[in-house]
Amino acid sequence: MPKKILSGIVVGDKPDKTVTVLVERKYQHPILKKVMKARKKYNAHDENNKFKNGDKVTIRESRPYSKNKRFEVIGEVK
Repeated sequence: MPKKILSGIVVGDKPDKTVTVLVERKYQHPILKKVMKARKKYNAHDENNKFKNGDKVTIRESRPYSKNKRFEVIGEVK
């Protein structure tokens, strides 16, 4: 099964080797047929504490690093 790849903006970098990434997606409501926005925050592993708030990054599903950390940062979006 392929791993999920998402892109979003770093909104938190306080914990060591972790960044919080806000991912926004758009979808059409099944009944109202209106385009809706959904936001979700993911904790992602950042080995070298390289990324700071406001950076656009790409994250990939990975092995569990902790209770809530199941993604790792691949790199920065150009």
